[in-house]
Amino acid sequence: MRSLKGHAAVVTGSTSGIGLALADALAGAGANVVLNGLGDLTAIEAARAGIEARHGVQALYHGADMRNPAEIADLIASAHQAFGRLDILVNNAGVQHVSPIEDFPIDQWDKIIAINLTSAFHAIRAAVPLMKAQGRGRIITIASAHALVASPFKAAYVAAKHGVLGLTKSVALEVATFGVTCNAICPGYVKTPLVEGQIADQAKARGMTEDQVMRDVILAAQPTKRFVEYNELAGLALYLASDAGASVNGAALPIDGGWTAA
Repeated sequence: MRSLKGHAAVVTGSTSGIGLALADALAGAGANVVLNGLGDLTAIEAARAGIEARHGVQALYHGADMRNPAEIADLIASAHQAFGRLDILVNNAGVQHVSPIEDFPIDQWDKIIAINLTSAFHAIRAAVPLMKAQGRGRIITIASAHALVASPFKAAYVAAKHGVLGLTKSVALEVATFGVTCNAICPGYVKTPLVEGQIADQAKARGMTEDQVMRDVILAAQPTKRFVEYNELAGLALYLASDAGASVNGAALPIDGGWTAA
């Protein structure tokens, strides 16, 4: 795959976990990156500075709230202003809440739909004109195996991820003749801070121990019986971002150890 030297990327939800790993991988291929997300500002600055030091690129941070359309638009505009272009948008920001449907808090439903689905719409809406104008762009949304299959107690998350897949396909058809692609990566379980939090929530919802949840719920879904690794997701994202991925468009690409094969 060709270098991404001189390209510019925005990765939402990239101050930890999958997003930070993808931002680091894109920077490692030569792209300038904008980090976004929540967390301790000292830790965020250390992550940003570390990317610059390791890879010799520019790494910026923008604290846009993914529930705020104006801030999302400013995130995209600021990246374009800083780098003079926008080549790659990775929609990764996400939150989770586990609860039976009859007890599912309404505020959690609204929050999950806003961050996991609607934020991707706002970011794509702002990025597409810039990508069309330069004749090239890559939109990659981190969906989930739950964009393809469901699990109990995750109504909002599953609904949002199914919506992300529909958004991906629709945008892909609109941008296909402009040198722009739009795809979704659908990971199985990755041992992120989000998943670690789910283990305790699932244990409470199901009346199980955390060890039982790990064995009988989390990894039971993945035939490989192991978590997906960050570098495996990064490899697929780099392929999609490169010229080699130019004909992959509107795809939902599982990377789930065979979970959705069943």
